[in-house]
Amino acid sequence: MKAPDKIRVKRVPKRGVYDKETIYRILDTDYTCTVSFMHRGVPVGIPTIYGRKGNTLYLHGAGTSRMMLELDKGIDICVTVFNVHALVLAKSAFHHSLNYESVVVFGKGKAIDADQKMDALKAVSDQILKGRWEESRLPNEKELKATTVIAIEIDEASAKIRTGPPSDDKADENLAIWSGIVPIEKQYMVPLPADDYSSANIADSVKVF
Repeated sequence: MKAPDKIRVKRVPKRGVYDKETIYRILDTDYTCTVSFMHRGVPVGIPTIYGRKGNTLYLHGAGTSRMMLELDKGIDICVTVFNVHALVLAKSAFHHSLNYESVVVFGKGKAIDADQKMDALKAVSDQILKGRWEESRLPNEKELKATTVIAIEIDEASAKIRTGPPSDDKADENLAIWSGIVPIEKQYMVPLPADDYSSANIADSVKVF
């Protein structure tokens, strides 16, 4: 199926992927994104965390923040996620690259109603660390009132994926220069407790680290 021009990958189009299963999978491997929008005629890109539930992305922040106030106006926004899996080292400097997976979501944001906030905030918490929501004191009425949650439907989105070894020119194949890939993995370290109680009662959610 041909992708709409707005979301179609134009640079190396064979790397473009448009099915929701792949887009969801990439989104679910991370919890950080960059939200880009225009603010008073100036382009702004803000890094933040997100959660996905079904076909919806959730962003949260202080109700007084610039991003929350602007996104609730229904302006056009772009949300990007980028995961690097390896350095790709070619024989030529020109052909060095990265193996990566990325997602670009176009859309408009909308602040959700108060009765939906708790479920949306749980989705964000689960995106970062499953099980932590149930271990925590949940937001009280004052905290919920001070927090805005923006919902963005994942209806205009594309993924781009690069895998494999470097692509050197034929003329460079016999050069005595090392080429290959250097894999990269995100690694969580041993949890560091904040106090004596935490030292003696490690949470189930972090026992996996």
